[in-house]
Amino acid sequence: MGRRGDPFAGIPGRRIFVAVPVSSEAREAIEAVVATVRSAAEPGQREVRWVRLDGLHVTLRFIGPTLEPGIPEALAAVRAAAATTAPFEAGISGAGAFPGPDRPRALWLGIGPGAEELAALTRAVDRELAGRGWPAAERPFRPHLTLARSDGIASGARTAERLVAASAGLDIAWPVDRLILFESVTGGGPARYVPIDEAPLEGAPGALSAGAGPHSASISLPERHRSG
Repeated sequence: MGRRGDPFAGIPGRRIFVAVPVSSEAREAIEAVVATVRSAAEPGQREVRWVRLDGLHVTLRFIGPTLEPGIPEALAAVRAAAATTAPFEAGISGAGAFPGPDRPRALWLGIGPGAEELAALTRAVDRELAGRGWPAAERPFRPHLTLARSDGIASGARTAERLVAASAGLDIAWPVDRLILFESVTGGGPARYVPIDEAPLEGAPGALSAGAGPHSASISLPERHRSG
């Protein structure tokens, strides 16, 4: 058996996923929100596990453990998807907890502006991966930024309440101009997200990848929280 709760323990390969990064300016604004939430924590209470804020990203597709021969194929899929999508802007819209506020396991910031474009870009990535032999994504896409994992601890609900309050009325946006294939490196604290390679978005201005529509994305609570 591997680490408790790790479904990929013992499976060979690099844990890879496709994501769009958050700009340094947006990250600094989010760091200020997190600092506000953490400063109000009750002394002596076990704290939620905050992610490494230096690697903030919106995960589009978690691919999972992949052997070295599969890395170039994954990169080819990322580049092909990026070539069909024009750059756009994404922005924060509220905060929430999964699976619910009473005993959450994860805390997140939602995406409002850019949600439709992120959904279309995700479908493009999924299509390109499927064309190279990867199975369909198991989880529906819900655009969000994971900030912390609480594993159901008692302080999780109160932390979620403070995050929702601190995030009300946030005006944080950033340009989405590239896709990155990341490797998730675990062990010795929070996971580290190491870029393998990136691909610029090069589609025609105003173009969405095929299949986009006015109701193609949701910023509601993720039905099943995506890894990464």
